[in-house]
Amino acid sequence: MGFACAPQSTTEAYTERVKEPGGILLVACYELGHQPLAVAWPAAFLERRGYRPALLDVSVEPFDSEKVRRARLVAVSVPMHTALRLGVAVAERARAVNPTCHIAFYGLYATLNAEYLLSRVADSVLGGEADEALHIAFYGLYATLNAEYLLSRVADSVLGGEADEALVELARNLERARDDAGGRGQAPGECRSEQRGLPPAPRPILAKLDFPVPSRTQLPSLKKYAHVDKDGRLELAGSVEATRGCKHLCRHCPIPPVYGGRFFVVPRHVVLADIRQQVEAGASHITFGDSDFLNGPGHALAVARALHAELPSVTFDFTAKVEHLLRHRGRLLEFADLGCAFIVTAAESVSDTVLAHLAKGHTRADLIEALRAVRAAGTALRPTWVPFTPWATLDDYRELLDFVEAHELIDAIDPVQYSIRLLVPPGSLLLESGAMRPFLGPLVQDAFYYRWIHPDPRMERLAGDVAALVAQAAEAREDTVTTFNRIRHLADAAAGARPRADLTLPPGRTRPPRLTEPWFC
Repeated sequence: MGFACAPQSTTEAYTERVKEPGGILLVACYELGHQPLAVAWPAAFLERRGYRPALLDVSVEPFDSEKVRRARLVAVSVPMHTALRLGVAVAERARAVNPTCHIAFYGLYATLNAEYLLSRVADSVLGGEADEALHIAFYGLYATLNAEYLLSRVADSVLGGEADEALVELARNLERARDDAGGRGQAPGECRSEQRGLPPAPRPILAKLDFPVPSRTQLPSLKKYAHVDKDGRLELAGSVEATRGCKHLCRHCPIPPVYGGRFFVVPRHVVLADIRQQVEAGASHITFGDSDFLNGPGHALAVARALHAELPSVTFDFTAKVEHLLRHRGRLLEFADLGCAFIVTAAESVSDTVLAHLAKGHTRADLIEALRAVRAAGTALRPTWVPFTPWATLDDYRELLDFVEAHELIDAIDPVQYSIRLLVPPGSLLLESGAMRPFLGPLVQDAFYYRWIHPDPRMERLAGDVAALVAQAAEAREDTVTTFNRIRHLADAAAGARPRADLTLPPGRTRPPRLTEPWFC
C-alpha cells in the first residue's frame, strides 16, 4: 500500500507548492472544546509572511486526506495531553496518505519522547529539514515534553515555547535548496538527530513575539464548540489569551518545564480585536484561556475594562491561582462589574500535605478565604481538583467530598474533577521530587506519562471506579448531585464506612454558569 509523493525536480517547484494555498496545513486536535487559538495564531503569523495555510480541526470535523495530499508542511497543534494522543494518530494517518512526508512536532510534550518516535518514522527534532515531500510539524506544550516519542514515531520537527515565528522560519527553510550533500536549513529552537540515535532536546523558544490578530476565518463555526451554560440557557462562547506562559512553578504543571517561570503579554489591541471578531461571529461570552489571567493583574484589568467599554453585554471567565485571588481581592468586585461570570481556580486538594508536594502556593485555609472573597464580589468560583495523588489518603478523598458539600460547591464542580489522577509527563518537575520518587514507575511512552502506584490499593480501585462512574454519568447527562451521591457511596464503601443518606437539591435550582466542555487536560 502506498501513496507516493510526486517528486519535485526544482527548488522553484517546491517553493511554489509551499507558497500556494494549502501548501501548509495547520491541524488542531483538541483545545478544551474551544475554537483552536493554537492554529489561528500560527495561521496569522504565516499569512503575514505571504503564506496561505489551510486549517483543520479534527475535534469537530473529519480528517481530510485531500488537504494532507496538497500540503508540503503539516503542523499539528498539541497544547495538552489529550491533543497529543490524538495528534499522534492524526500524524500516522497523514503518513499513510503521504508515505514520503517529513513530519515535525513542536511544543512541550514532543521533545522528551524524541527517541521513541525517531526510531520509527521521524528524521529530526524541530528540524526545519526540508524534503521535496510533506513535512509534518507538531507544536504546543505537550509536543516539547514528548519529543523523543514523537520523533521516533511520526515527527520530523518539534517546536516548543513561543514557536509561531519558528514555524514561519520552518516554512522558509522548506523553500531553500538542498545542497549536493543533502544539507538543509535549521529553524530557531531546532536540533538535529544523529543517524536516528538519541537526539538532543529541542530548546524552548522564549523570545517576545510581535503578535498579529489570530486568523479564524477558515475555522468551523463557534456553534460547533463549547457553549456557556447560564442556568440552562446555552450561548456561543469564544476564547482568547491575554498572556502566554506562567510565572509560577507548580510541580505538576506542564508549563514550567518549557517556560521556566516566564510569561509574555499579548498587546491589548490584539486581544480586543480577537474578541471583536468572535463576537461578530455570534459569541456572547469569552473565556480568557491564560494559564493565570492575574499573572499580569494590571494588564488583565485593562483588557477587561476595554472589553466592557466596547461590548458591555459580553460576559467572560478566567483562571487564576488561589494566591492571586487573595492578593488581588480588592479588584474582584470590579471584575464582576465588568462582566466576569465565573472564575476557575486549580484548587487541586484540601490536604495541606498534598498542596505542599505540588508547590501550589496555597493552603486549605487560603482556598476557603478565596472562595469567600470571590462570592462576596458576586462571582461564582469553580475549583478544579487532582484528588488522586500518591500522598492523598482515602480519608483525604472523603474529606474533599465533605468540603464540597459544606461549601455548597456541588453545582460548581464538573463531576469529572472527582476522577482526575495526577499526570506525570516527561520533563515534569515532579520527577525531581524526593516525595514522588518512591511511587514512580516506568515511562509509558506511547501514552506520554510516567506510571505511578498509590501505596493504598483501595485508592487505586477507587480511582478506576470513579472514572468509570463519571464517564457513564456524563454520557447520561445525570444531575450533578446524583453523581456526587454515587461517588460518595463509592468512597464510603472503599473505607468500609456506613453509607450516608443522599443529598437532595431542588431540580429547578439556579446553577452557577459553566462551559459545556468539562475536560481540561
